[in-house]
Amino acid sequence: MSGARPVAVSTGPARASGTRVPATSGLRRVLALGAVQVRHEVRTYFRAGDTVFFTFLFPVVLLAIFATAFSASGPYGVRADGSAVDAAGYFLPGMIAAGVLLSGVQGLGVEIAVERSDGTLKRLAGTPLPVASWMLGKLGQVLVTGLLQTGLLLAVAALVFRVPLPTGASAWATAGWVWLLGLAGSAVLGIALSRVPRSGRSATAVIVPVTLVLQFVSGVYLPFTQLPDWLQQVASAFPLKWLAQGLRSVFLPETSAAAEVGGSWDLPGVGLWLAVWFVVGALAARLTFRWGRRDA
Repeated sequence: MSGARPVAVSTGPARASGTRVPATSGLRRVLALGAVQVRHEVRTYFRAGDTVFFTFLFPVVLLAIFATAFSASGPYGVRADGSAVDAAGYFLPGMIAAGVLLSGVQGLGVEIAVERSDGTLKRLAGTPLPVASWMLGKLGQVLVTGLLQTGLLLAVAALVFRVPLPTGASAWATAGWVWLLGLAGSAVLGIALSRVPRSGRSATAVIVPVTLVLQFVSGVYLPFTQLPDWLQQVASAFPLKWLAQGLRSVFLPETSAAAEVGGSWDLPGVGLWLAVWFVVGALAARLTFRWGRRDA
């Protein structure tokens, strides 16, 4: 990445894990060290209690609150078998989308900004671990924690609130590509956004409001079409709206598509916008990433 040496990042975490990596070269070495780095990043992630609560468990807590508080509201739609969509079923896809945003944009954005500010990244830059392996570690962390978080949300929804989950393979295939594309875009956007805060202490103040506003205007906490037209247009330029819409197409009945803009799930549009934001995030991360602070 711009400003970074082509072979620079830490073997510190790799050595600390106690795992020996074969002294291979090229792509095999990058991948082997990256796998070790993923394990290190995941362990570090779950050792930080505040991070676990505000990025990993927060959507689960919100799902429980919304499902309980709005249990008497609705119904939010009718399924093919005639059963009503309750609050838990309606808010589930939005909470999954919010979890993806929190894991990638907020989690990585704040974490990398802090590591840059306290000198961790600068120290890693002088060690022999390739930068690509370090990057794989961060992306792998988001993938692992995102999978665990989504699994927990689905389990709570199904076991605690009796939300019927999809049974068809095509529905889960749609959920898979929408979720993966949204997660990939969220992760690279988090890396790019980590460059914005001037210090680690200001990272939370800069990044958290961005993710919070996006959740409110993207159809996570309330029906998207209830927003003013101008706000819908603004939100439609950002990926969270499309991620939530794509997931709603999986977990809500087909009749619920009438409440979307244009009266359809528009999955081609979902794929296009999520892909565009992944490319934008990857380019931004590539062009703006630095090991040190702005004033360093």
